[in-house]
Amino acid sequence: MCFFYDLLYNTIMKLILIDLQKALVVDDLYNYKNLVKNVAKLLKTARNLKIDIVFIQHDAGEGSGFSIGDIGYEIYDRFKPIEGEHVFSKTINSAFGNKEFSSYLKSSEDKNLMIVGLQTEFCIDATIKSAYEKGYKVYVPKICHSTFDNKYSKAKDVIKYYNEWIWEGTFANVITLKEAIRILGK
Repeated sequence: MCFFYDLLYNTIMKLILIDLQKALVVDDLYNYKNLVKNVAKLLKTARNLKIDIVFIQHDAGEGSGFSIGDIGYEIYDRFKPIEGEHVFSKTINSAFGNKEFSSYLKSSEDKNLMIVGLQTEFCIDATIKSAYEKGYKVYVPKICHSTFDNKYSKAKDVIKYYNEWIWEGTFANVITLKEAIRILGK
């Protein structure tokens, strides 16, 4: 694949984990068990390789049950940040809505972002498109993001739609978990 060629010359990467919070990482999330297993594997790989890791948490506002101080706001136990990892909060879909996060990325030479998390059609999509607009090269492991069924479509169809129709070839490189691990190791 042509994007591997690009990485030979620019291998600096950040792993961005979006909204993997207790209120969202629940049993009715599409492909819940595989998502948790795959993100945990990617996170472990990134930690072992000393890849810069950034967590983004969504704050839905006071009284939502999904705000700073609420249990639902906390990062899912299996993905808890460790010392040296960065955590930013956001109040809109795109992680770039947080000025500190945007400044943090600008202060770095990293132009490659691997984005995983929740929810595909909301915060993942908005962050991917914002990153693309800002000149970042985005990688999305296709089995490391998810969403829920809604009254208009099934979650598996939403995920397929974004992976194959919206992101691939334009906004991001949609890759397998195996490719993601290989890229992190470059």
